[in-house]
Amino acid sequence: MSIILVGGMDRLGEQYLKEAKKQGMRLRIFSRAEQNMGGKIKHADAVVIFTNKVSHQARNEAMSAAKKQGIPVFMHHACGVCTLRECLNCVSLIQQQPASAICSQSGKEAQT
Repeated sequence: MSIILVGGMDRLGEQYLKEAKKQGMRLRIFSRAEQNMGGKIKHADAVVIFTNKVSHQARNEAMSAAKKQGIPVFMHHACGVCTLRECLNCVSLIQQQPASAICSQSGKEAQT
């Protein structure tokens, strides 16, 4: 399973990757807006956006690309490893359930 992380803290990058690997997922991190980010997102199974550590431009581009492809988006204000773990657990639950399922762990909802 391929997950895109938009935002977060650069210094936690290795820990984010380790957490995703523990859960059997591939994680790609965009800590800031990149050229053709939308094209890189379109093959993901889910997008996680840490809203407190990302520019509006990167957030908007990620949201737009995910919406076009029908990819679920998980938005959280916090950007710790525990928050990523919760998001990855939600992704796993959604992949196991029908597409209409919404994970509302920690009061956050997935947007499809």
